[in-house]
This record gives sequence, structure tokens and C-alpha cells, in this order.
Amino acid sequence: MESTKHAMPVTPKQIAYARSLALRNRTLLPWEVQQDRRSLSAWIEAQARLKPVSDMDRLPTSKQVAFAEKLARIKRRAVPDECFRDRGLMSKWIDGNR
Repeated sequence: MESTKHAMPVTPKQIAYARSLALRNRTLLPWEVQQDRRSLSAWIEAQARLKPVSDMDRLPTSKQVAFAEKLARIKRRAVPDECFRDRGLMSKWIDGNR
């Protein structure tokens, strides 16, 4: 006799919680995970352990800002305002102005 696994349907509460975790962690909730209660439960557990993405995580560090301002004084140019709002942009600006 061959044993087959039957997928158990997800609950509305699971879907709601998974969606809130996806928003919090700024990630996608895969469609295939939503089709089975066990896989959704495993996805939820993994996402719940993650540290939430915060807006502060995207800001440049104080060391980046200080170094960029030093480079700007040496090069006699201004650091673009958008660089002060995004760590990646600040890094690219610093690399381009060394």
C-alpha cells in the first residue's frame, strides 16, 4: 500500500499572520507555500525569527556621513541629499569620490 501525503488547507489566520510577517520583513509570501498548512507553518516560523527591517537600517552610518563630508570638503562639492537617506547610495557616492 502506497502512502501519499495529503496537503492540509491553510487557515485564514495563518494567511493573515503570514502576510503581516511578509510586510514586516519586506519579503514576498511565495504562492506555493500558501498551498499547504505545513509549509506555510514552516515559512511563518522562519520569518518570525527574523529581525524586522527598520527604516533606520537603511540610513548611512555616522562614520559614512563623516567620511563623505570630509571627501566633499576636499573635492569642494556637496554630498547629494538622497545619500543621507540611503546607506547604499552613500556608499556609491563615497566610492565614486575617493
